[in-house]
Amino acid sequence: MIHVIDNYHAADHQPLLRSMFADRKRLFVDLLGWELPVVDGQYEVDQFDNAHTVYLVTADTNGEHEASIRLFPTTHPHMLGTIFPHLCPLGVPVGEAIWESTRLCLPQRHGAERRRALRNMLFSAMVDVALERGIERYTGVIPEPFRKEVLAMGWQAEPLGPAVRIPGGPIGAFLIHVRPDTPERLRWTGVYADAADRVPA
Repeated sequence: MIHVIDNYHAADHQPLLRSMFADRKRLFVDLLGWELPVVDGQYEVDQFDNAHTVYLVTADTNGEHEASIRLFPTTHPHMLGTIFPHLCPLGVPVGEAIWESTRLCLPQRHGAERRRALRNMLFSAMVDVALERGIERYTGVIPEPFRKEVLAMGWQAEPLGPAVRIPGGPIGAFLIHVRPDTPERLRWTGVYADAADRVPA
């Protein structure tokens, strides 16, 4: 199932969050070689993992982390605005109804087909959360090949600037509009999964 976690410090969420942070470390630090903070040698946790963060986490039947994505309000210091503003030559979009999506974690152990299904579940939940909470737009920064895929998924989305080359490959910023018709638009391309279908394999 997908957990929407608002309270970073809630005791009942700690085992799942620890599992998530450990998977993030294995994916982003160990596999991809990103230079990110690591806590106790096993958890990838940065300055944007705090009381303002909302996590969407898919858990398996044992309650362990399968995949996740992080949502963060742009009214607070956030990744695009503080680390990557140069990716938005026309300015970084900020506002009460604009949130940032980052740290999409799809562990390699699942295999390509399962990772794609988990990604679709998380994107579907991300849209539902936006419609429920009055979020009108999501921003983010991702590798350029994935940005091209995200922009073509069916929702109304746009680049926020050209791709910029960094040591790990080109990256770019994006903006996604979330409107009442977004679920239907994502159904056209097979991305949106209804809540009843978002269950562990």
